Amino acid sequence: MRRQAMVMATALLLAGTAAAAAQTANPDAAAVHPDLWPAAKSPAAISDPKTEARIDALIGKMTIEQKVGQLVQADISTITPKDLETYPLGSILAGGNSGPNGNERSTAADWAKLVGDFRAVSLRPQANGVAIPIIFGVDAVHGHNNIPGATLFPHNIGLGAARDPELIQRIGAVTAAEIAGSGIEWTFAPTLAVPQDLRWGRSYEGYAADPKLIADYAKAMVLGLQGKLVAGRTLGASQVAATAKHFLADGGTFEGKDQGDAKIDEKELIAKHAMGYPAAIDAGALTVMASFSSWQGVKHHGNKGLLTDALKQKMGFEGFVVGDWNGHGQVAGCTVTDCAQSINAGLDMFMAPDSWKGLFDSTVKHAKDGTIPAARLNDAVRRILRVKYKLGLFPEGHVDRSIVKAVGTPDHLAVAREAVAKSLVLLKNNGSVLPIKPGARVLVTGPAADSMAIQSGGWTISWQGTDVVRSDFPNGQTIWEALDKSVRDAGGVATLSDDGAFKEKPDVAIVVFGEAPYAEFQGDVATLDYQPSEATDLATLKKLKAAGIPVVALFLSGRSMFTNPEINASDAFVAGWLPGSQGAGVADVLVAGKDGKTVRGFTGTLPFAWPANARSPVEKPLFAVGYGLKYGDASTVPQLSEELGVDITAALNVENFFSGGRARSPWVLSITDAGGKRPVESAAITSPGGMIAARSVDVRAQEDGKSFVWTGPATLELTGPYADLSRQLNNSFALRIEWRIDAPGTAPVSIALGGKAFDISAAVKSAAPGQIVTIKVPLRCFADAGANLRQVDNAATVKADKGFAATLLNTNVEAVGENLPCPPAVK
Repeated sequence: MRRQAMVMATALLLAGTAAAAAQTANPDAAAVHPDLWPAAKSPAAISDPKTEARIDALIGKMTIEQKVGQLVQADISTITPKDLETYPLGSILAGGNSGPNGNERSTAADWAKLVGDFRAVSLRPQANGVAIPIIFGVDAVHGHNNIPGATLFPHNIGLGAARDPELIQRIGAVTAAEIAGSGIEWTFAPTLAVPQDLRWGRSYEGYAADPKLIADYAKAMVLGLQGKLVAGRTLGASQVAATAKHFLADGGTFEGKDQGDAKIDEKELIAKHAMGYPAAIDAGALTVMASFSSWQGVKHHGNKGLLTDALKQKMGFEGFVVGDWNGHGQVAGCTVTDCAQSINAGLDMFMAPDSWKGLFDSTVKHAKDGTIPAARLNDAVRRILRVKYKLGLFPEGHVDRSIVKAVGTPDHLAVAREAVAKSLVLLKNNGSVLPIKPGARVLVTGPAADSMAIQSGGWTISWQGTDVVRSDFPNGQTIWEALDKSVRDAGGVATLSDDGAFKEKPDVAIVVFGEAPYAEFQGDVATLDYQPSEATDLATLKKLKAAGIPVVALFLSGRSMFTNPEINASDAFVAGWLPGSQGAGVADVLVAGKDGKTVRGFTGTLPFAWPANARSPVEKPLFAVGYGLKYGDASTVPQLSEELGVDITAALNVENFFSGGRARSPWVLSITDAGGKRPVESAAITSPGGMIAARSVDVRAQEDGKSFVWTGPATLELTGPYADLSRQLNNSFALRIEWRIDAPGTAPVSIALGGKAFDISAAVKSAAPGQIVTIKVPLRCFADAGANLRQVDNAATVKADKGFAATLLNTNVEAVGENLPCPPAVK
């Protein structure tokens, strides 16, 4: 819950805000009954007697500071190897936007050097002779997605469509070899979520809706990443520690809200969301990551019943539990720098990317005063040391993981190409338009046809994946490049068109389109409607169809979506998910060679139901789980209803302009100065004339804010298709902007909607630097000034000058329920 202190500033509302974690829990509903949970057991090879004896001896020498250090993990963006001389931390991670020396496009050799630098300091004996190596972790969730040139696989939802555990194990082995090839020994994967509401922005990280398939894949991926554990033997040089995540029910939150609450009973919690964990534990998973989310109002980072009673005791997990990005700070009574509650609940390692110093100090205090019992502290340290010994991180039995040549090898790329082909699902093939016949004249169009970013999705090079370029994957192919080669090899001609235009009528058109890249939090949507209110891709499909051209739609997405209009406008429709860098896998299935045969046929089936309308959770499937056509199937998809099945205003999103660090569809965020206008489409960008710079920053969550710094006259604006706000005008709504005032400056600051501006300088300048404030201007103020609220295409424009800096958090219209006066109008 956010506490607000409100004061009136001239004609508007200024609200200072402070974030505070709060939970509304029903103790009975959140009670854990261990006897209901499945039994499992980590292999004895994790805790063999020889290893335990070494751990006993080491723990006996360690100071409290050294023990606490093992429990804390820092991000490379906030720590240097030298810091380890003062703070004996046990782990380092590289978050989604962190790279060696701030370069997110660092090479495998750069990564290996960075890891080596941290490890070298950690292995210098301290005064008592103790030297414990750090463990280094990364998010390698669809291949080693942090490194240009690495092998990139389809995201998990596509792998779920393949229904092939043996393939998953091979993917795990390839991924491990490439992670190890950059000197790293730990990946935060696999995700074992079972998404229930596909509005969730992490849906593509879940393999499928079937808990049984999740369990099969959990075992396969853990064995692929780690190999089979053997007592007294370390993992090999091409193997890394796996992380079963996110424990638990991150895919079961109410309304699919990221970091939300699973409001379900314990039996459903187990049956739908826990089934992957026993399989992962039995296979030897060395780590488990706690979820940001809650169950019945209790945050998992502080839930002893789940972390200790269910996971460690009933399911016999002997490795260690790591937190998620400052997730401990959401536990009731905690902050990101102080949370004994999480350790006492069963968390073994804090993920404290930027909070590690304060957290280390407070945890040392809690360990010394007994708030954290010695037995609990020693148990956490023991679990972490087990994993470090198993990985061969200590000098005795050291395993060298820096075989750079393992990254992006031809045999690895071949596995990715196979995975792409097996992930494709054919939903419609009326008239047997597919496969593309040899010798055909083929038009290829659509925004995703030649976009490595769209086909790769989030968690690619950067966290959100929005700034991926073709050169990031020199051994890959965009879908256009792959189709072009295959069509030419079969004696045909392929042409790429940006807008679907053509000079000579093609025999067939392939339109490649889909969701823009996103990752957690920023990928949450209001409905499952694809392209609400804009429908530019549908227009392309219809234009080609009207020209009498057979149309193949290749839809790239991180979830099943309402696409009935697009399916109706196509002769064939393929769900391509997020295939990754090997576009050739698409061409292998879609294009026939000179002999009339494709390299591979369609074998993929839906891992989640495909919706008949835009509602979520999907109650009325258009195509059920397991549906998928094959070549030769006699099936014709009839004309489909195009009714959304949801309130049109929810689908159009007329009220939420900016949240979670990005503009919300259909709204577009841009920055403008005398040099021109530029969309804000990447993590860091500057206006054409250099008068305003924007970059993604962390405020309450990772990349949830967009920082703007003015060095001259410039504007930021949120624009989109015409939206009707007249209904909101009649119900006392206001334009609301929540931002952190980083530097108030001295020049005027104004905000406009519908082309009518008001001066908000007084509110801005009354805020202390760094204060989060909320400003509200009633919609009636804009209407009275002459704005046409029935046709609003400029939802919010902030104009300022040199010296002003602010971090935008939220912009929307909302009911205020109070009679706010209008601020001074800008003439």
